[in-house]
Amino acid sequence: MTTLMQGWRTEQAVETVDRSRVATAISWTLQVAIAGMFLMVGSLKLGGVPTMVQTFDAIGLGQWFRYVTGSVEVFSAVLLLIPRLARYGALVAAVTMACAVFTHLAIIGGSPAPAFALFAAAASIVWIRRSGR
Repeated sequence: MTTLMQGWRTEQAVETVDRSRVATAISWTLQVAIAGMFLMVGSLKLGGVPTMVQTFDAIGLGQWFRYVTGSVEVFSAVLLLIPRLARYGALVAAVTMACAVFTHLAIIGGSPAPAFALFAAAASIVWIRRSGR
């Protein structure tokens, strides 16, 4: 009986390790993808690309808000690539994208789908890394 129980525990431990590895692989894939997107878009905002300038003119808060938003996006991209800080970077990214969805729906129009997709991916990372993994 003891041998049977030990075999069950070993099998359960292997299954837990496999799930953990899958979750880590999914998390890192999402993190790198989101970090790349945030780094690119944040850089476009900081670089003053005309489309971004027009978008932030439509928001109506001034161009200082474009610089703040771009800086936050670049900052969250960097945090996403640092293992101990990745969940914080994902949290910053999720909040930023939630605000972007709201801004699209309430102020500037256009499709909020890309912002919502990034929100969902960032929220997934927050959830996967909730225990500090």
